[in-house]
Amino acid sequence: MKNQLLYSILVFLFYFFSASVTKAQTIDTDSLLIAAIKVTNVEKDYNKAISMARLGIEEAPDYLDFHLLLGRLYRLTNNVDSARYFLNFVIEKNPIYEDAFTYLLGMEYEQGNIEEGLKAADKAISYYPEKVDYYRFKHDFIQLQRDERMEFDFLKAAMTKFPEQSSFRQRMNILELRLDNDRIGVNYSYTIFDREEVGPWHLVGLQYIHERKWGSIIGRVNYANRLSAGSTIDSGYQYELESFFFTGKISYSYVGIAYSPSLVFPEQRYGYSFIQNLKNGWEWEVGARYTSVVPPEGRRNFRSLILGGAKYVGSWWISLRTFIQNEEDQFYPAFTLTTRYYMDTRFDYFTFITGYGTSPDERQTLGQFENRIALDSWRIGGGYFRLLGNRFVTGAQLMYNYQEYSPGNKQNELELFLNLQYKF
Repeated sequence: MKNQLLYSILVFLFYFFSASVTKAQTIDTDSLLIAAIKVTNVEKDYNKAISMARLGIEEAPDYLDFHLLLGRLYRLTNNVDSARYFLNFVIEKNPIYEDAFTYLLGMEYEQGNIEEGLKAADKAISYYPEKVDYYRFKHDFIQLQRDERMEFDFLKAAMTKFPEQSSFRQRMNILELRLDNDRIGVNYSYTIFDREEVGPWHLVGLQYIHERKWGSIIGRVNYANRLSAGSTIDSGYQYELESFFFTGKISYSYVGIAYSPSLVFPEQRYGYSFIQNLKNGWEWEVGARYTSVVPPEGRRNFRSLILGGAKYVGSWWISLRTFIQNEEDQFYPAFTLTTRYYMDTRFDYFTFITGYGTSPDERQTLGQFENRIALDSWRIGGGYFRLLGNRFVTGAQLMYNYQEYSPGNKQNELELFLNLQYKF
């Protein structure tokens, strides 16, 4: 009986001290991890931290935080193979460690390792399909492949899941400009006035658009017919040639020329703009326009400086352009605020436009540019544009303009714009 009691006491003491030792080891391991992280982040002594992390793995081989720390440390010391091993080890054992994916993806991108990076990104997305950071990483690796068609398809799919991502929308719109695309189209503007025997105005344009990887070239023929009291008072043709061409990965330029032998249009018009995309959905523009008109009283020449800025905010694109215009010693300002809400492609959007003044980029009023530039003008309007059946680009826009037609006298104008293009 005494021996049995003694045996029971010894067994109890054995389990008590074993539990105490185990608990002490756990506490020591946690303390070791905290100390190793401090050495890494504060002291920056990576070799010492590596030794501490390896000791932690020896003491607790299933403690994945030590493996994660080692992966990070080996990345910091450019020991890529070891870093890859430990980070993948953590992911295979327990993919809940998001930092393991982040460290691994960042390292593979730094190394330019496209194949391994795409595999890791796909695995991260499979575990965390709602986390946009991993889609950004995948986009980075796809960009390294320089396959713009693949990049466009990826962004188009990603935008359906993350429509609020401004950088995705901005890049997708740029890429769409670089895809092979040919279109023919017609647009029509009908303008009415609230003054007796003034108007309506008709403007018809035929155009061909040729888009390639380098940029685009656009040819356009416009016909204007202006009526008063039911009779034509002025009509004629204008011929335009425009081009948008890429000058870098994130920048492009616009060049345009136009000529008309008719008084209903300016005789000559020349334009240039440089547009650059910035980070976080921003872009800016600087440009110039030269417009020469020949009214009965003699030739007049106008120069315009354009300064603009735009921002993608999710599916929204907001643009403000300022025109500083000059004739001899006179200066005339004009402003245009344009807002678009994109839905699918760059052809699918609602738009809202408001502005002040007359600018050389408004085709509908160019025939009276020299008369209107010094007068007040307030405009507001909106439109809807849509790609139908992947072939037909359609659009309708309605604009209201409160126009001063002579000093102190104003009129109301309403313009309907219709657009139809065919892609082939």
